[in-house]
Amino acid sequence: MRLSWFAKSRNHKPPSAATFRSEIIADILVPERAEHVRFFSRKLVHPGRTRRFSNQDLRESLLAAFYLVVAASVPVRWWAAICERMSRLRLKRHMRKQFPAYAAATRAVLGAGIDARGLFEALLAARHRRRLQLAAHLAGFRWSPTIRLEGQEGLRAALLRGHGAIVWCDQFTSQTIFGKRALHEAGIEAHQVSVNSHGVSESMFGLRFLNPPLVKVENRYLKSRIVFDRDDAYQVTIRIQKILKRNGVVLMTNTIHAGTTFTEVAIGESGWTHLASAPANFAARGGAALFAMSTFETVPFREYRAVVSPELLPAEAEIGRDGAKDMVLQARYILLKRDRLLEALRLFPEQMLIWSGSRRLTEASDNAMTGDDTGS
Repeated sequence: MRLSWFAKSRNHKPPSAATFRSEIIADILVPERAEHVRFFSRKLVHPGRTRRFSNQDLRESLLAAFYLVVAASVPVRWWAAICERMSRLRLKRHMRKQFPAYAAATRAVLGAGIDARGLFEALLAARHRRRLQLAAHLAGFRWSPTIRLEGQEGLRAALLRGHGAIVWCDQFTSQTIFGKRALHEAGIEAHQVSVNSHGVSESMFGLRFLNPPLVKVENRYLKSRIVFDRDDAYQVTIRIQKILKRNGVVLMTNTIHAGTTFTEVAIGESGWTHLASAPANFAARGGAALFAMSTFETVPFREYRAVVSPELLPAEAEIGRDGAKDMVLQARYILLKRDRLLEALRLFPEQMLIWSGSRRLTEASDNAMTGDDTGS
């Protein structure tokens, strides 16, 4: 089955956005779970055209300048209130354009009884706090929040086996900076897999001026950044394999927009989520340890909690002969990752940037939830 869909959510889609054709390549049953994992390929149909400038660029530039002033001159105790106020400036537009799909997706996962509007308004505020987190790091200010890293013992134990580790990160609002910072401050050197358009904009202006500050801050806490686009996926794969063979730690963010394959699996009450397939593929084929990671803002601008899961280890984690692909094993990894994601969503749903649709990709015209899909 083939279906056309857009690379980005509606909010990020310029008129000449790249389009892709998605095709089901496998529907794998995991017998012991009585669940299916559907694998898709994603092929470029139209490359689109990079815009020079967009209205989003203007808004993000103004917000970046504003939050730099706030970070440099306003006491930390007022930051959360400022972000809350700023998040309400365009609330009617967000409610009209984004909220219906958000409500459907969150209710499908968490149940009909949730306060979807309350979660949505909290997410808008969390997005603004995310901008101010970046500004505070850029301003070199006196701000020193408490950052707790949980689960590092399991990661270190896995590294003793000598096959490296993949940390599969969820797209919560604080993961981008504080997830990396938590690992760095614990003495864990990590390599981040990242798309070349990582940041807040894909326009020429955004790539030149808006995205580099975020990348610069993140790089403080990384050993290296593995940047790729769709044309050099093979070379990136080789580089990741070399890092894992040297017993390194590789961070991968759960974005389905970068690679050529992804998966779909049921989640929660009646929802569906889309997960990248690359982390499971590396773990199944190469024997690297696989972990999930979620980073939460437990007290705005005061306390952050980075959680590394116990190792995602299927009951029958055996490598296929000669390293051949074992899609059933990959599906088992996917389900384990889904379980950890659902646990995290139930803890801090208002901080999740990306929600998948409430219907299957093959059934929904709006297959991806609108959100701030900034990759890694």
